[in-house]
Amino acid sequence: RLQKLKEMFISKYGSAPKFYARAPGRVNLIGEHIDYCGYAVLPMAIEQDILIAVEPVQTQVVQLANTNSSYLDFTTNVNNIQINKTKPQWHNYFLCGLKGIQEHFGLNNPTGMNCLLDGTIPPSSGLSSSSALVCCAGLVTLRANGKTLSKVELAEICTRSERYIGTEGGGMDQSTSFLAEEGTAKLIEFSPLRATDVRLPSGATFVIANSCVEMNKAATSHYNIRVMECRLATKLLSKSKGLEWKKMLRLQDVQTKLGVSLEEMLTIVEEVLHPEPYSAEEICKCLGISLEELRSQILSQNMQDVSTFKLYQRAKHVYSEAARVLEFKKICSEAPANALQLLGELMKQSHISCREMYECSCPELDRLVDICLQFGAIGSRLTGAGWGGCTVSMVPTDKLNTFLKNVKKAYYQTDGQELAVENNSLFATKPGRGASVFVEA
Repeated sequence: RLQKLKEMFISKYGSAPKFYARAPGRVNLIGEHIDYCGYAVLPMAIEQDILIAVEPVQTQVVQLANTNSSYLDFTTNVNNIQINKTKPQWHNYFLCGLKGIQEHFGLNNPTGMNCLLDGTIPPSSGLSSSSALVCCAGLVTLRANGKTLSKVELAEICTRSERYIGTEGGGMDQSTSFLAEEGTAKLIEFSPLRATDVRLPSGATFVIANSCVEMNKAATSHYNIRVMECRLATKLLSKSKGLEWKKMLRLQDVQTKLGVSLEEMLTIVEEVLHPEPYSAEEICKCLGISLEELRSQILSQNMQDVSTFKLYQRAKHVYSEAARVLEFKKICSEAPANALQLLGELMKQSHISCREMYECSCPELDRLVDICLQFGAIGSRLTGAGWGGCTVSMVPTDKLNTFLKNVKKAYYQTDGQELAVENNSLFATKPGRGASVFVEA
């Protein structure tokens, strides 16, 4: 693949690349939509990745090209980076990583570059192709400008810089891309960022199945509304417990300040919040503020027109999912005889919570999860932001081939359109390694 990329680079730019950078996609085994609430998640890097061939140049120009001709070439001056939030095109994700490194080091005249990108992560599939691109671009910019950073620093910079495109992500994708190690999943905790190995039990393989419903997180308000609903739930829970609610931003902050368990937080949610949606006016009444204050001090710019918020459901999902992550890690550490069954049960519960409490599934994902369970998966759930994208299933290794054959037939061969994309839509994956740079010998 490197050789092929090199040849394409030479034919495009007339000279050879000096180095290559690679950043993997990821699959989240459990812990959906809780990283931006402050809670630990349990992902693993996949073998699919973004690979960029690079030649630093003397000019102040960055030229970007893609091996996939449906992604158009792009050229810009490094001193004038403009990121268009309204159109999440591929080059804007590259610019996020570039700008993040530029700003971190205060680079006045950063090095220009010729870049050719190749990606094997299915786009808009919830496997984090966009974050892998941001991370790869950050790594490329760092190397081209002769700077160094730790993997943790790089992950933190890339998490912040992806927000230039308008996605309020929590850092799981970028941390996995940099901190992953071959053969092991990771428990990733935030503030401070740290990653702990989680050895998955033997006897099972993780299978990713793409629902073929594309979901572009940055182009949608669903994702950012959920972030805001969690923030509002944080404020109401804090106020009810006499905490300084104006300073509280994440659901985890409430638990930490109260010093209680996740189970106790679930009881508090039941006591304080009601299942019916909250209007903006009711939220103002609960917090003792005006609508103007809510809009200017709490709601982000793109949330001004949202009229109702589901706080009970979102908080319930986050606290129960955070507990499932810890339970998943504990089972992996203790490795009881029925470990696979217990982990499978947690994955199933996670999907139900995503579907019913967080409402981030879709009919196709639900159908795909049912099919996977029907054909022998021990556990199956949506993975990634949801509203489309992929499922991840835990399948007994000795039943893998039959499982793949049956799922292919039941989901992909019932619809002509899906057959076309089926080739990289269903695959088994092992925990892959994190981002790296290769230099031309």
